[in-house]
Amino acid sequence: MRLNRRRFISITAAAGGLPLLGFTPAASESRLRVWSGAALGADAKLQIHHPDPVVAERLIAASLAEVHRLEAILSLYRPDSALNRLNRDGAIEAPPLDLVRTLSEARMYAELTGGAFDVTVQPLWDLYARHFANPDAAPQGPAADAIARAVARIGQEAMEISSSRIRFARPGMSATLNGIGQGYVTDRIVELLRANGIERALVDMGEIRAVGDRPDGRPWSVGLEDPRSPGEIAERIGLTNRALSTSGGYGTVFDPGHRFNHLFEPASGRPSWRFLSVSVEAATATEADALSTAFTLMPRQAAVPIIRARGLTAHFVEPDGSRSIERA
Repeated sequence: MRLNRRRFISITAAAGGLPLLGFTPAASESRLRVWSGAALGADAKLQIHHPDPVVAERLIAASLAEVHRLEAILSLYRPDSALNRLNRDGAIEAPPLDLVRTLSEARMYAELTGGAFDVTVQPLWDLYARHFANPDAAPQGPAADAIARAVARIGQEAMEISSSRIRFARPGMSATLNGIGQGYVTDRIVELLRANGIERALVDMGEIRAVGDRPDGRPWSVGLEDPRSPGEIAERIGLTNRALSTSGGYGTVFDPGHRFNHLFEPASGRPSWRFLSVSVEAATATEADALSTAFTLMPRQAAVPIIRARGLTAHFVEPDGSRSIERA
């Protein structure tokens, strides 16, 4: 079963009707170069402002090469990735630095959120995917004992992470980086562009991060999709030197009745419909990615102290469709 990556954010910029895998000036006077395609199973887009289009296209090519390199480490879709080797073998010696870094950051967010964010929930994904792939699947979902066995294999505290080795301490553990990997890749592309002098860009590698503002001096305009009406924009916000990520269960469901989604509570093993979606604005895409995932699983009162302590803005969509914001 292939994951339909949660995508709840539409970007509004100067260009429209962009060709896939093409470079198109959004407006000749802005010198904005645009690439659209896919990365880590998600829609992706780069918008780079540079006076020299040859340099801009070279930086886009370098960015895509970096994405390809990181996919070989972090992707669940590539059977030869470092992550899949870890999941298959239970350990990996001399792991790539980016895998160590991503898992270390994931552990930090697990501790920050009291375990709500946990990359080792992959056994639950496998369980629900197998269950509902059966044409005679029980509509109430996997049996309680099967869920309990999967939950017993979850827990980021049971991962040994070091520069020399990553190892699962429990048999049958596996990890997914779908709640942090796209943000991590987005941040690495931002680092690459800034190191090459780019001061205005919008990077979307599954999550979004703005570098500076638009060429016309306004913030980059980002539309948040209405989770009850996919494809319709419910709200627009401006981003300048900030990142944005949205999580919500409606993006990927396992069953025809749309009762079981991909956002699992690590403690119970059950999907969460606490919120229809949560969008987080943060300093980095990694943080926005991880915390938007975690906040969909947490009581709002538990998320508020984190929002205030870390200088975030969080947009909550309640089950009845009402929208509200919490700010630092």
